[in-house]
Amino acid sequence: MSTIKWGILSTARHAANTVIPAIHAARNAQAYAVASRDAGRARQFAEETGLSASYGSYEDLLADPQVDAVYIPLPNNLHKEWSIKAAQAGKHVLCEKPLALNAAEAQEMVDAFQAAGRKLAEAFQWRHHAQGERVYQMVRQGEIGELRLIDAGFSFPLDRPDDIRWDPALGGGSLYDVGCYPISLARYITRAEPLSVTAHARWAASGVDDLVVATLEFPGGVLAHINCSFALPLRRYFELVGSEGTLYVNRAYNPTGNSGEEVLRYGPDREVVQQIGLESANSYTLMIEDFSGSVLQDTELLFPPEDAVFNMRVIDAIFEAARTGATVRLG
Repeated sequence: MSTIKWGILSTARHAANTVIPAIHAARNAQAYAVASRDAGRARQFAEETGLSASYGSYEDLLADPQVDAVYIPLPNNLHKEWSIKAAQAGKHVLCEKPLALNAAEAQEMVDAFQAAGRKLAEAFQWRHHAQGERVYQMVRQGEIGELRLIDAGFSFPLDRPDDIRWDPALGGGSLYDVGCYPISLARYITRAEPLSVTAHARWAASGVDDLVVATLEFPGGVLAHINCSFALPLRRYFELVGSEGTLYVNRAYNPTGNSGEEVLRYGPDREVVQQIGLESANSYTLMIEDFSGSVLQDTELLFPPEDAVFNMRVIDAIFEAARTGATVRLG
């Protein structure tokens, strides 16, 4: 076998517009099938996205022996259920973020995949782009001196009142949807887990958070300021502040498309001392190729599923800190 055949659970727009084209472009993957609870919708979706098969139930897709791996872009509250069902059906799974609704659920998923001998990964595609590794290496090599502060945010105005991300029963809220990105960024850069968390949140009428600000304390005295929102303009940035300078990335969590992204390095007086262009790459295709290659060669994933458990531990702590006003200790 030289390619992995992918099935898609749901006809989500993100799958149609971004992930399925990335699978089509991958060297070791084939976008093969889609499932929906509406057979007609699934058939139409398959025709529109170039898929060979469609199913009127998720169970039927999981029963197809030609499906090797499944991409799950279902609402957050369904991630655990259908990931575990896929593992029990013998499928590998790439699941949208957040992997689960809390760390306990995420660990349950990891355990199920270990028992089934199948691979599970959280779909943080930005980590597969050269941008993240380049910035990490610059910090490690001391190009901004000693790292002291991470300022990272992701927000956008969610002005559709019927959007599922406003529904607490479906795992809605800005921390789950976009806050998970700057959290993963801070952990990626520090290569560590936070020792403590403080946080504040604003709660929408539906009960979900629409604005969260958190401070994470990392080993070595590094602090991370994390913010996310459905009620602010589009922002998807991070800034790494050291004793001698700063690295700033404006397009932080979706460095995709067909043009290189830029990293700005500032000196101690905020003067631009370096502007770094990166080669063009589609991080979604890179993510699909890494996952498919890991399945084909039975090698370790670039980012194992245990990483998602740790990310969920931080999300759990932020929710607890925001609701209680207390500092939550993790380390």
